[in-house]
Amino acid sequence: MGKEGESNNVVEQQQQPLPSPSKFPLSFWEATMASTVALVFVMGIFCVYLTMPDSDYSFLKLPRTLQELQLLRDNLESYTSDYTAQVLVGYCVVYIFMQTFMIPGTVFMSLLAGALFGVFKGVALVVFTATAGASSCYFLSKLIGRPIIFSLWPDKLKFFQSQVAKRRKGLLNYMLFLRLTPTLPNTFINFASPIVDVPYHIFFLATVIGLIPAAYVTVKAGLALGELQSVGDLYDFNSIATLFLIGIVSVTPTLLSKNES
Repeated sequence: MGKEGESNNVVEQQQQPLPSPSKFPLSFWEATMASTVALVFVMGIFCVYLTMPDSDYSFLKLPRTLQELQLLRDNLESYTSDYTAQVLVGYCVVYIFMQTFMIPGTVFMSLLAGALFGVFKGVALVVFTATAGASSCYFLSKLIGRPIIFSLWPDKLKFFQSQVAKRRKGLLNYMLFLRLTPTLPNTFINFASPIVDVPYHIFFLATVIGLIPAAYVTVKAGLALGELQSVGDLYDFNSIATLFLIGIVSVTPTLLSKNES
């Protein structure tokens, strides 16, 4: 048989078909676990709220437009200087919660980090919270994710599973490529990785390193928040081309080693 036959057997074993989902994605135990995790985040946000001074906090809501984000930034600027710890903890809890449960809008949170804390602190904050949120999503998916992801993204899951199986030897480079480029949505990568057996240490390293370029672009844009007309202005052709170039460089060693073998 030789090495080629053995590698084919390994790929076949790693590409075993995933089980079909039930009509209702979650069992009672799985739904209870997800609800418990959500409750912990809600309690964390409430504890932060209790430490803030009495005031009108009607402006505190997840921004869905740039106008809402600018209003939130304007109101939080004064609090950030006087209640830095509370704002930081509240920001982290909200961002990690959104990442854990795949709630859209983290791009607005990244812009807010730049507007409130500047480029370097903002990038560090975004990379930390995004990595923590992605890790939280990874472990939650490990517990309850299989039926959900098979219901939501069956075709993407099969594609991702086959790619991971083929690139097992250079998996870190491949995961870096995915993080650096918009090939697959980050929310999908977070939720699907444990299902297709991406080891956590590889998932973690690829997330920490791979999110830095996009975080820098977004956080820097937050400094000039008033000049943005739409979220689409964040990623022009040059920005996307640069991210793809970095992603191609990251995956090149894997492609070269594959050709040599």
